[in-house]
Amino acid sequence: MNKVLSDLSQTCRKLLIENPGPEGRKLVATHLQHLLRDADAAKTLVPVTAGERDLLYQDPELGFCILAHNFAGPKTTPPHDHGPSWAIYAQVRGETEMSEFDLVQAASEDTPGKVKLSKTYQMRTGDAHVYEQGVLHAPTRTAPTSLLRIEGTDMSQVKRLKYELNRDMN
Repeated sequence: MNKVLSDLSQTCRKLLIENPGPEGRKLVATHLQHLLRDADAAKTLVPVTAGERDLLYQDPELGFCILAHNFAGPKTTPPHDHGPSWAIYAQVRGETEMSEFDLVQAASEDTPGKVKLSKTYQMRTGDAHVYEQGVLHAPTRTAPTSLLRIEGTDMSQVKRLKYELNRDMN
């Protein structure tokens, strides 16, 4: 593990232990915004050669994960939440249009939930945003982008429900 990642993981641990809940996650997002202003630190954490989802660190006690993401071209992800977890998205390179949604109809394992658009905003290099448990969002990228994401748990091990736009309301 390189020094930048080691320092980040230890800072996240400290902030999340000392400030459990949403306040700690906001402090982690603020720390990421400062850290990503350093181009060398950003390049070390998320090299352009990283894949679409590279697990960089998983905390053995708290369970949070630090991931690097590189997207070579346009990509839109459908509306989703992070199930029982929270997530922090931090833009490293490029721009992401992030949309957030209000729940119209709950999802089940057999039927996608319905959502309506509530707001859209741009995430630019150095921006970090916390998505608490249950916040429905969807990123759209029109060009190559890179981001760092911190999840409260390893979401690759969690089955998530699906959501789609309610065409009658959007």
